[in-house]
Amino acid sequence: MDRIAEAVAAAQAYLREHREEARYIDSAATASVNDGLRCLVVGPDGARVETDMPASVGGAGSAPSPGWLLRAAEASCVATMMTIRAAVLDRLIQGLAVTVESDSDDRGILDIDHSVPAGPLVTRVLVRADGTEPSDLRQIADWAVAHCPVTDAVRRASDIAVVVDIAP
Repeated sequence: MDRIAEAVAAAQAYLREHREEARYIDSAATASVNDGLRCLVVGPDGARVETDMPASVGGAGSAPSPGWLLRAAEASCVATMMTIRAAVLDRLIQGLAVTVESDSDDRGILDIDHSVPAGPLVTRVLVRADGTEPSDLRQIADWAVAHCPVTDAVRRASDIAVVVDIAP
């Protein structure tokens, strides 16, 4: 935990002195469709993940769906941010588990009802830990959800620019 707290303090100090370096373009993820609805997503340094959709919408169910990966990203980001916050506050959280679940309505994604959103209707972040004061755990969890870039992007719904490039 000391290593984490020291790294965060050093990063904060650096960015206070070099504000112009705080903003940047995130690393890209590029998806290509391989077979049916199965996609390979690649990123920098050999990062890769595969997705597929369930058979009910024409996929093979051979890999996690993109929606599940969103929940996985939220869960891992919140757990990471909770660990960072606990380290900065010099608190110990043991046995931390963060589960993200959501409610959806397939009428949105399948274009059956235009009044129904395609994405989750509500998302729940469930946090469990051993031997931590409930008030401490709540404070750290709330801070983590507020500072997690993944939950922030979902909650704030940042603009999306679509650029189409037709290959010759």
